[in-house]
Amino acid sequence: MTTRKQSAEKTVLITGGARRVGRAIVLDLAAHGFAVGIHYRNSRAEAERLAAEVSDEGGRAHLLQADLADPTQARALMKEAAKALGPIRLLVNNASVFEQDSVIDFDAEVWERHFALHVKTPAILAQEFARALPEDREGLIVNMIDQRVWRPTPRYFSYTLSKAALWMATRTMAQALAPRIRVNAIGPGATLPDEGEADASFRRQTEAILLGHGPELPEFGATIRYLWETPSITGQMIALDGGKHLTWNDLSGDAS
Repeated sequence: MTTRKQSAEKTVLITGGARRVGRAIVLDLAAHGFAVGIHYRNSRAEAERLAAEVSDEGGRAHLLQADLADPTQARALMKEAAKALGPIRLLVNNASVFEQDSVIDFDAEVWERHFALHVKTPAILAQEFARALPEDREGLIVNMIDQRVWRPTPRYFSYTLSKAALWMATRTMAQALAPRIRVNAIGPGATLPDEGEADASFRRQTEAILLGHGPELPEFGATIRYLWETPSITGQMIALDGGKHLTWNDLSGDAS
């Protein structure tokens, strides 16, 4: 998108931006000239430290608190970001929930929690993004999904279904919002240990995938910048997973 005359206006809203992958995205984009809106729900201390780090490096950051399970707060978030930073040109839907369940034991509360954050909220934010984008500007939405939508397993039932719905939404949004707004996705594999997961367990998991490692944190910001700078890409998902979505199990013992 830097080939377009208005591309000097680099403003981004990143949901779930205070910690883990979101934090890495904030640091990368801020270092490359984006004014960043850092959304958080409960991680205020982490968000404040991150904003201070961006400021210390000469960047511009604004903190935005919201519970995205509440549609009213989700709608207000885009307006607050634009008020602080100017028209938002890039939206990164990164906020996520990751709870284990299965078709045998899932319940409605867990189901609703996943679908609210992974489907309803990105749709609301995309709607507000499209409504607010000035008519003479172009925009980009990047949805953080998961490589498992290409390689499903029976684990994390509600999570997987909700991320699969977001992958479908990515493509239908790309159709509906063209030509001014492009919509793409990133499908991460194992990047950081889950909270409470032992390092040895995580290392075994990543060593077993095709490339023997998962993505490094700087790859996320770099991939988003690639999507930003390549105006012919829409409706696509890039898997940052070390080839995880290409691995297979010989369940039958047939090696052919």
